[in-house]
Amino acid sequence: MTPPPPVNADPSTPADVQAAAEKFRRDYAAVKAQIGRAVVGKSDIVDGVLTCLFVGGHVLLEGVPGVGKTLLVRTVARCVNLSFSRIQFTPDLMPADISGTTIVAEFDDGRGGRERRFTFQPGPIFGQIVLADEINRATPKTQAALLEAMQERSVTVGGTTHRLPEPFMVLATQNPIEQEGTYPLPEAQLDRFFFKLLSMTPGRADLSEILNRTTTASDAELQPVLDGPTILSHARLIRRVAIAPHVQDYAVRMVLATHPTSSGGQYATPMVNKFVRLGASPRAAQALVLAGKCRALLDGRSVVSTDDLRAVAIPALRHRLILNFESHAEALSADTIVANIVSTLPLEGT
Repeated sequence: MTPPPPVNADPSTPADVQAAAEKFRRDYAAVKAQIGRAVVGKSDIVDGVLTCLFVGGHVLLEGVPGVGKTLLVRTVARCVNLSFSRIQFTPDLMPADISGTTIVAEFDDGRGGRERRFTFQPGPIFGQIVLADEINRATPKTQAALLEAMQERSVTVGGTTHRLPEPFMVLATQNPIEQEGTYPLPEAQLDRFFFKLLSMTPGRADLSEILNRTTTASDAELQPVLDGPTILSHARLIRRVAIAPHVQDYAVRMVLATHPTSSGGQYATPMVNKFVRLGASPRAAQALVLAGKCRALLDGRSVVSTDDLRAVAIPALRHRLILNFESHAEALSADTIVANIVSTLPLEGT
């Protein structure tokens, strides 16, 4: 999970906090409205991406080709004043193609001559919004190049650590259908993603609107409405939203409920015990709480409720469960298991 954003001048009085909260809601609505000018429908997906943007998390977008995954990422990048880079993952992509490399370059030595020095050439990971397109097409060695960047916000090359710009966000896409020539993301990599969002095929009305927008001469003109310092300021505000001990305990019990009893889980449901091999990590609890705080602030509340946690449970947990063979044999998805936990977990712990 990402460290908290650097602290600058934060609102101190209740009136200042209230004004900052109202500004956050206005900025959120403005970004979402701009995105809506280019992206048809997908309101839940857009909300998930924006939540991750404002809490400093990464997103894994999964969907079949042609459902607008890359368009959504590009549109988000156009609506915020942040640097954008795209990495097209392929089997021959190397780690240095992502992080950068140290090269020998010539410089003026100040005495009329030239001298050679090692210098670092940054890779595309040094953007603020990074599109990792078809991430599961790269080899595990190349996928691992993202681990340090996503967790530590830094890249180590040649023994030297280079800090990444803030804010920093990875939006990765993958195709769930085509498996030939792909390398499934390891659990450690999946756990670095704050949310996993499923981009579904558009319905009849949305598809008709897509045709209206893409088969005519008109093209949506998007304007950036946010910059980096403002996003970091909103991120600090979100972390200041209060959460009561019993609500935080609900998030804790929800994560523990994903672990089967055989693995030490105390709150596992029969479905979890039957179909789950390993449950979610502590990063899942962090994702639940931070996403809940963002949702509460958007709703005009200063405290998190259990409904906030229940609303974000599926995107925060679906990619963190390791299912067993029986679940695959019965075609049972992680979403069904998380929904079962949400519907059965008592609001009050014992």
